[in-house]
Amino acid sequence: MSDTPLKITLDRDGKLLRLRLNMPKANIVDAAMIAALSKALAAHAAQPRLRAVLLEHEGPHFSFGASVAEHMPDQCALMLKSLHALVLQMVSYPVPILVAVKGQCLGGGLEVAMAGHLMFVTPDAKLGQPEIQLAVFAPAASCLLPERMPRAVAEDMLYSGRSITGAEAAQFGLANGASEDPEAAALAYFDASLAKHSATSLRFAVQAARQDLIARVTARIAFVEELYLNGLMATKDAVEGLTAFTLKRPARWEDQ
Repeated sequence: MSDTPLKITLDRDGKLLRLRLNMPKANIVDAAMIAALSKALAAHAAQPRLRAVLLEHEGPHFSFGASVAEHMPDQCALMLKSLHALVLQMVSYPVPILVAVKGQCLGGGLEVAMAGHLMFVTPDAKLGQPEIQLAVFAPAASCLLPERMPRAVAEDMLYSGRSITGAEAAQFGLANGASEDPEAAALAYFDASLAKHSATSLRFAVQAARQDLIARVTARIAFVEELYLNGLMATKDAVEGLTAFTLKRPARWEDQ
């Protein structure tokens, strides 16, 4: 396992920032990964030649999700606030963030992927929000999923915890396309559709297209974070679900 959670390179003569999740096979979205992503995005946001970011990953899976240990009551406030700050940073990023997904993309991993602008997946990728199976809910996904796909499908995923395939994600509009090599698809999209544009004008186009989305997600994130920390985490079942998962035993629900 690498000690560096993120590989950072500039490609296409400085026009494309490539961020590669580098903790395979799980690529857990933990405090170190969140901090590395946030720092890299902030460091390059003002580069005048930058036209896009490509978020990709080492190993067979984009991410198994956020750290369950960091979801426990003594750590969850700090974890949620940092993850939500990253999500809002990505949602409001001044140039398009392209995301390439293979394998599993679950929980906090899918929340990060959805915070980008365009997503490219393999047909057999598995995308889902399984949090409800641990008696918690997915705060950022509750805001982002209904923005990116039909609400009926989004709510099904949030309530059931089931995953959909990459092919289904493309069908529902969550992903922009499904192919065997999503990184190549994302790069081809960049070369054909973004690289030739004025970097300055592209930033204005992104701002114009996302103004309402940014406002909605910002307000919703504040609401769900409060609901999670001061509502959900005061319940017995939420703590039981997380504890049972970490101890690898069946959960015993009290329905309270």
